[in-house]
Amino acid sequence: MPQRHSKNNNDLAFFTYDEKRKLGYGTQKERLGKDSIKPFDACCLCLKPYIDPLCCQKGHVFCKECILECLLSQKKDIQRKLAAHAAQQKQEKEDEEEGLMLQKARELEAFDQQNHGPVPQYNDKNYNRDKNGFHGANSVKTTSYEEEALRTMKAFWLPSATPDAPAKVDAPSTSTVCPEGNEKLKMKNLFPIHFTEDTSAQKKTKSLDKSFICPSCKVTLTNTLSLVALNTCGHVFCKKCAEKFVAVDKVCVVCDKPCKDRNLVNVEKGGTGFAGHGDNLEAKDFKHLGSGSGLGLVRPAMKT
Repeated sequence: MPQRHSKNNNDLAFFTYDEKRKLGYGTQKERLGKDSIKPFDACCLCLKPYIDPLCCQKGHVFCKECILECLLSQKKDIQRKLAAHAAQQKQEKEDEEEGLMLQKARELEAFDQQNHGPVPQYNDKNYNRDKNGFHGANSVKTTSYEEEALRTMKAFWLPSATPDAPAKVDAPSTSTVCPEGNEKLKMKNLFPIHFTEDTSAQKKTKSLDKSFICPSCKVTLTNTLSLVALNTCGHVFCKKCAEKFVAVDKVCVVCDKPCKDRNLVNVEKGGTGFAGHGDNLEAKDFKHLGSGSGLGLVRPAMKT
């Protein structure tokens, strides 16, 4: 009599759904919460509240000290790479000149042996003679340079004696880039921005943390709002007020400084943890089983 299915449920040729879940097989998704997202008033480098914020033309905001230190370190790294590339080119030129000199020396030595040697040396393979006096298709003529190379040749099958391939340094780019957007960035392209702080009595009594508002509609700025900064004066508005007043009147609401449409810069934000906002932020973790080991290889991915 065959056994019951409950006692024979683990001898299948494939994984069941429950077994896949226990092994973590497949793609696992998890919604990112509010605590996993960078606040709108946090620096993209130090992830702390802004101190003298500077914004690039793509809307990425940094602390002044953080972005200056980043650009300075990039310039130092570029100088180091340029020096390494120049040294490599000089070494390649010297090696090429040395190779030409050795080739000329070998040609002169062969010419001298051909004309002044006791036994003429033939370049034709039919007349090659080895050290034992034999000649033919299997005889090999080795020069002093090749004999020295054979004596000093490393054993490629031994890890300790494996020859090292020289690391080639490519010519680096001389432009500094934005650490967040990877586009070319110079110090002159950055402009300071100014947030309007909420100075109401209720906000002061409730919390010691600073909160910022839109200077036009007085709405508290959060990650749920799209922000726009003016690169002429640096004032920050919510996108609705910027499109409704600033873009129409061509003037800043706070300082009455004239501006144009190209002066409106959309401030990038870290996103939100709310499903109703439209930013589909979720973390993915893809696992597939190894061949015959029962262990999975992990390939994490972030979808924004």
